[in-house]
Amino acid sequence: METSEQIHTEKEACAEGLPSLIRFISSEMDHDFDSIVNDHIKNQTAPAPESYSPSSSIMVSEFAAEREIDRIRAVSISMPPSPKKVVFTDDTKDTPDSAFRSKDAGSNGNKKTRFYSQPMPTGTTAASGAPASGELPRNPRISKLKDKRYDSFKTFSGRLERQLSNLRGNKNQETEQESISQPSAEMEINIPVDRYFDALEGPELDKLRASEESVLPEDKTWPFLLRYPISSFGIILGVSSQAIMWKALATSSSTKFLHISLDVNLVLWYISVALMAIVSFTYALKIILYFEAVRREYYHPIRVNFFFAPWIALLFLALGLPPSVYQNLPEALWYVLMTPFLCLELKIYGQWMSGGQRRLSKVANPSNHLSVVGNFVGSLLGATMGLKEGAIFFFAVGLAHYTVLFVTLYQRLPTNETLPKDLHPVFFLFVAAPSVASMAWANIQGSFDFGARIAYFIALFLYFSLAVRINFFRGFRFSLAWWAYTFPMTGAAIATIRYSNVVNTVVTKILVVILCTLSTLTVTALLVTTIIHAFVLRDLFPNDISIAISERRPKTHRRWYHHRRAGSTDIDQFLKYADSAEAKDIEAALSSPELTTSAPKEVSQD
Repeated sequence: METSEQIHTEKEACAEGLPSLIRFISSEMDHDFDSIVNDHIKNQTAPAPESYSPSSSIMVSEFAAEREIDRIRAVSISMPPSPKKVVFTDDTKDTPDSAFRSKDAGSNGNKKTRFYSQPMPTGTTAASGAPASGELPRNPRISKLKDKRYDSFKTFSGRLERQLSNLRGNKNQETEQESISQPSAEMEINIPVDRYFDALEGPELDKLRASEESVLPEDKTWPFLLRYPISSFGIILGVSSQAIMWKALATSSSTKFLHISLDVNLVLWYISVALMAIVSFTYALKIILYFEAVRREYYHPIRVNFFFAPWIALLFLALGLPPSVYQNLPEALWYVLMTPFLCLELKIYGQWMSGGQRRLSKVANPSNHLSVVGNFVGSLLGATMGLKEGAIFFFAVGLAHYTVLFVTLYQRLPTNETLPKDLHPVFFLFVAAPSVASMAWANIQGSFDFGARIAYFIALFLYFSLAVRINFFRGFRFSLAWWAYTFPMTGAAIATIRYSNVVNTVVTKILVVILCTLSTLTVTALLVTTIIHAFVLRDLFPNDISIAISERRPKTHRRWYHHRRAGSTDIDQFLKYADSAEAKDIEAALSSPELTTSAPKEVSQD
């Protein structure tokens, strides 16, 4: 212990005896680079030991100053807002040794600079690759997740947004490359009617054939407005016609024994008005945001008939108006409602008479009754208001076209590609026109005469010929279009009420009760089914495949003669399938032999 303490005292004595220059160098090696100047200042301000002389302290300070000149200063670099260049500031005005640097600049050739940190401006980033405007670049993975195929159905198709971004100078090259690489459907708007028949199938032409491809993703749920069809107005047709029926039950003399109150009519009418406002507002948004999808629905050979549904629904609301709300409607209302209806008729009926692709012999289907029944509904409302000439005009137009349509659908011409082979609720539209026509003629004549009775009996016969089919509603997928098929049943019930006022017997009263009950039960069943599909199954509005077909049929890359294993049997099946009238897909003949063998049999049976 004594020896260690002795050694320690000897070291301290030796340290005190060292020269000041050696002590400064040793302290410089021990401390950090940043604390050199502070130590040097401390050495200058601290009191000198007794062993030091003034001359030695002056020599140390001069030597330290000369060493500071040759020392490389610390460099602090901060990233500026723009990645184009890095600015190094050279400022030697504030350094105390600037005079020494100017003297040694010519001899040494190395200019010593001092760099200071610069504060980063708030609200900016220094990410590499950022544009000069300060906007962050889009992640390419996120850009790929955005599907550009919906843009072709939008009203502006994204062109307005791109123009605004170009004006701001935010042009994104990756977005342009993706838009070029993805196929656009902007030129596939005016699709010929033949493409709908070739690409779609089903009684309502709402199913895509196996050989076709959709221009929109089938594995994703589309935006709601794209899935919202024009056939949604069929709900209003069903409910508003019920309001008319219950009004007739409450006000007719032949149904006084039922003791029906007008409150039922009032509740149903208000519900119909609310539904009309909701459905109209929603479809108006579709027209504003997805006008190209609405245009495709208009070109659809079946959906085009549902464009009459909103105006027919308004006519039903006028007919079912409760007496407690308003007594006499103004005549100007009738002209306002029938003007757009007349414009649609001029367009559709003109296509029927022309020899083009949309002639009646080619596009005839039971849903065409919607374009005809509106004439009789308008005639009925006009006659109720006391109008004669206008009511007779629309009755005559409706009668002429209903006769042609009735004969065309009954003949089942080979050109009727949209007629379903099996029964479907769409056939109930056969009952609508004669039922409403009988009431319209009765109002025009002032009595339920023989002309009105002839039309009523035709409707009654068609009604029973369809109602006796037990398996009528089996095997079909529910859709909103079924609501449009309920108002013909209600129309037949209302016509029966009008007929029972003239022929007031027990049979007619029983017939009124039966038809009104069937109509009410059907609408109630559809209402429950609609609620289940909307809130439980959540498939009330599936992807509307009928508007997502391509303009041209997709090209097939493999032909029948490319099959290496194809033998003589496959070739015989191909030739047999190709010769059949209904065969259009050659690949299906080889891929499914059972279908190829059954196709000729179906043709022979027809």
